[in-house]
Amino acid sequence: MRRMSRRAFTLAALAVPVTAARGAAAAGPAPRASAEMRGMWLATVGNRDWPSRPGLTAAAQRKELIAHLDRAVRDRLNTVIFQVRPTADALWPSPYEPWSEYLTGTQGRNPGWDPLGTAVKEAHARGLRLHAWFNPYRIADHADPSRLAASHPARKHPGWVVRYGGRLYYNPGLPEVRSFVQRAMLDAVARYPVDAVHFDDYFYPYPVAGQTFDDDDAYDRYGGAFTGRAAWRRDNIDRLVRETAAGIRRVRPGTRFGISPFGVWRNASTDSRGSDTRAGVQTYDDLHADTRKWVRSHWIDYVVPQLYWHIGHATADYAELAAWWAGVAKGTGTQLYLGEALYKAGAAGQPSAWQDPVELSRHLTLAARHPEVRGHVFFAARDVAADPIGAMGRVVADHYGRTAKPPC
Repeated sequence: MRRMSRRAFTLAALAVPVTAARGAAAAGPAPRASAEMRGMWLATVGNRDWPSRPGLTAAAQRKELIAHLDRAVRDRLNTVIFQVRPTADALWPSPYEPWSEYLTGTQGRNPGWDPLGTAVKEAHARGLRLHAWFNPYRIADHADPSRLAASHPARKHPGWVVRYGGRLYYNPGLPEVRSFVQRAMLDAVARYPVDAVHFDDYFYPYPVAGQTFDDDDAYDRYGGAFTGRAAWRRDNIDRLVRETAAGIRRVRPGTRFGISPFGVWRNASTDSRGSDTRAGVQTYDDLHADTRKWVRSHWIDYVVPQLYWHIGHATADYAELAAWWAGVAKGTGTQLYLGEALYKAGAAGQPSAWQDPVELSRHLTLAARHPEVRGHVFFAARDVAADPIGAMGRVVADHYGRTAKPPC
C-alpha cells in the first residue's frame, strides 16, 4: 500500500457528471458513531511519507515521525498504520532482515535508533492506536540481487526469489518462504505492543503485460492436488493469511489482524457474486487473493478495501463498491473500514471530482448509510499534513467534530 500500491494500478479515472447518488450523498453528514476507525497510512517505501529523505539524523527522523503523530491527533484521527517492512527489510532491530535503506540510504546500516519502538510508544502516549504494516513478499523495487545487503536472506537463498516486472519478489509458492516471512514479521509483534498487524494489497504481484511470474518449479513440486495454477496460488495466499492470524494469536493474544486489498474482488461479469464494476484488475484472478473469502470466513479481524475512485466513476463507482463491501461484511464479525484516496484530492491529472474539496466528505456521508462501515483510513500521512485543497480539513469539519475511540 501506498506510494507503490496506490499509484499505477488504480484504474484510469474518468471525469463524469455529478450523479444522483452523489447529490444525495451531499445532503448532509449522518450522525457519527461513538467508536469508529479514523486512520491514516504512514508509508515508508521510497520515502513516500516518512522519513522525508534517507540519511537524516536520528533526531531529525524522530522529529518528523512525531509531527505525523501530532497531526493525526489534531485531525481527531485515532489510528496510524505504520509501514515497518516495506521491502523485505525492517524499521526495528530485526534478527532476520536488514535495516531499511529508506532510513540511512544504505540497506543494513543501523540508523542509531528504533523507529518502530518509538512509534508505538509515542502513538500510545497520544491515545493513538499503532498498526504495524508489513509487505510479505516484496523484496526490492529493482531486479538486481547484488544491490541488496550482503546479509539479505534473498542473497543467501536465491532459489526463493522471482524476478518479475523489473522487481524482486519472494515466491509465495514455497513453504519455506511462507514460514520465513511469518517469522520475520512476528518478531516485531513479539517485541512491541502493536495494536494490529496490517497487510496491504501486495500478494502475488500486479500483472505486467507480456511477462510471466516464473513459479514453474514450485508448482511442479506442490501444485499437483489443485485444478490449476491459479487455484494453487490462491491456496498459497490463503495459507499465509490463516497462518499469520494463528501466529499473531500465539505471540501476542488480542492483537488484531487486518488487510487492505485492492477494492475490486471480482466484476459481476466474471462472477455473479462480484461488484457491478468493470475493473481491469480483479484481486481473485490477478493477485490470487480471495479477499471475499477472508472476510466471509472471518479469518481476519478487519478489512480496508482501497476504494480509490470517486462517487459516480464509470468503471468503479465508490457508491457501488461501498454497498458491495457492506454486503460482504454483513454478519461476519469482520469489521469493515473503507480506504480513501486523499492523495488524489487536488492532484494534477485527476478528474474534476477530485478537484472538489467536498468529494471525500461526501464519501463519509454516503458510507454512513451502511451500518457495516465502521470507519475510514486515508492514504496517506503526507497528504493529511499538506491537504492542498482542504479536502481533509472538510472531512474533519463535517465528520470529526469530536474525538472517537477506534472500534474494538
